[in-house]
Amino acid sequence: MSHPTKRLSVALDHRLLDEACRLTRLRSKRATIAKALEELVKLEHRKALAKSLGSGVFDTTEAAFRRRRRRTHARR
Repeated sequence: MSHPTKRLSVALDHRLLDEACRLTRLRSKRATIAKALEELVKLEHRKALAKSLGSGVFDTTEAAFRRRRRRTHARR
């Protein structure tokens, strides 16, 4: 599924963006920002999942979750 892009103008710290480009070895600022947003979303999903584990909202153990995840990813 293709997601539409939205043109946006923002003020960024150029030193921080240059450092991110260097560390990721990505060629464009656009790619670097896209990668940063993807990683942020993944991190926040992981935090939400970790918070849910043991709360009764998501009733499983970490080991069981990892086993299910390995099986799911093996099918792809």
